[in-house]
Amino acid sequence: MFVTPPPTSSGTTELLQTPESWLPNEHSLYRPRHSRRQRTALTCALAFFFVPVLLLVVGVRTEPFENRPLREFPGFGDGWSFFTGLSGWATDHLPLRQAGVNAADGISTGVFGDPPGAAAGAQDSTAGTPSTGRVPKGPQAYPQVIVGKDGWLYFGEDMHTRCEPVMDLDRVVALLNRLRQAVEASGRRFELVFAPDKTTMKPAQLPDQYAGHDCAPPRTAEFWGKVPAATRAIDLRGALADTERRLGRSVYVPNDTHWTFEAGLTMTYALAQAITPGVTATWEAKESGIRSWPADLERLLGRPVDRTLRAYALAPDGGADRTRYLASDFKTPLRLTQPDTPRGTITPNMAVVADSFSQFASPFLAATCRDLTIVHTDTVAGGDDGTLKNLFEDRDVVVFEFVERNVVGGSSGLLRDEAIDRLARVLAQIPR
Repeated sequence: MFVTPPPTSSGTTELLQTPESWLPNEHSLYRPRHSRRQRTALTCALAFFFVPVLLLVVGVRTEPFENRPLREFPGFGDGWSFFTGLSGWATDHLPLRQAGVNAADGISTGVFGDPPGAAAGAQDSTAGTPSTGRVPKGPQAYPQVIVGKDGWLYFGEDMHTRCEPVMDLDRVVALLNRLRQAVEASGRRFELVFAPDKTTMKPAQLPDQYAGHDCAPPRTAEFWGKVPAATRAIDLRGALADTERRLGRSVYVPNDTHWTFEAGLTMTYALAQAITPGVTATWEAKESGIRSWPADLERLLGRPVDRTLRAYALAPDGGADRTRYLASDFKTPLRLTQPDTPRGTITPNMAVVADSFSQFASPFLAATCRDLTIVHTDTVAGGDDGTLKNLFEDRDVVVFEFVERNVVGGSSGLLRDEAIDRLARVLAQIPR
């Protein structure tokens, strides 16, 4: 800031303006150019910008740890979006950010008693929720992760799809039966199986209050009371409960929304019995070690934690283990064949249209099916005629596996008239 000196003895005022920092120290308007606070702020700013650069130079790199890829550098052709996107890119690529998030979470939980993951943001299952559990509409009204009792975590989307469905259950039933009709009209066998959500099978660990607690349970009860029977689907809830009683442990874990390999094996048994009754009589399954698997709900909280799952060997004829543990999201179809057909093998050519829950059944389907293709529901829903023809032309049985959350509210891309019409048209051109 500049100041104008007072009038001189001659009564005139000097035109020259003088910076405050140039005035004598004893002058009443003197202010130093850089105060201690200014110097401190400048030092912090320089450290914030240059320390990450130095860390990059010495090889410290940021890896994704929040169940999503790092943001890409915004394009210079994006207009003003370049500036708004720059902040997110810089935050994602800040070296040692993961350590900072973990430290903040530890302090938040250990010192202040917040729920685990609160420091990562938007994890409080009751934030902004009145005592009735009603929340404003839209996905933003539901936390990604609901923190339950005893360290259990739940996927917030389970509540969103139930409380804000895109169609009623009668419409869901009608579309699933149209899907069945499209497959069976082409001479193929149709099987439908639902993978129950963790919130359905393990509701006791949900918090007493959470976004959607008044509307989600009634929708769950209505779904299981109506849809499996009306669509002739395989209801796995009883079989999963039997598996848990036999094992003495849950087939769902606290920090992931998916089930375990034990549940995938249970699903494989149920499908095999539906397709070829009695075929499982010679099957022998036994534990074969431990496998690591990313815990998705932990990663949504910014914590790259893995869960350890018991793996199983499955011999369809009671002899050699034929399981194959292959990593695939099924977006690109996975084709698996057997070199021979021992006793206990499912011999019809089978296609399984699936989601991520079938990842835990795929080793056992691979062990027991002579010729198997597993493909993601999104690939089928968005596939063109050529893609669908290649997928199903030589298939005798088509299985559709849906996780409950994708059908309870009608959100699956396959529950659309245009997707079913296209599939029906293609299958009609390649009958069995």
